[in-house]
Amino acid sequence: METFQHDLQHLFEQLGLATDKASIEHFLSSHCLVEGQTLVDAPFWNAAQRAFIDEAIKEDADWAEQVDTLDALLRKP
Repeated sequence: METFQHDLQHLFEQLGLATDKASIEHFLSSHCLVEGQTLVDAPFWNAAQRAFIDEAIKEDADWAEQVDTLDALLRKP
C-alpha cells in the first residue's frame, strides 16, 4: 500500500522545485497560464517536468488531482 502524500508541496518536490511555502507562493505569483494554454504546454517547464505533468494527466495518476490544482492556481482572473 502506497503511503506517499500527494499534496501540492510534494508535487513541487516531484517537479524538482523548491517546496517551502514562500517558494511555492513565489512560483505561483510569478508564473501564469494564458487563455487556451494547457499546463503541459507552459513555457516554464523543462522536458522532465513536462513529461511528468503529461503522464500524470494522461494516466490519471495519483498526481492528477494536484496537477489539476496547480493548473487552476496558475490561471489568473
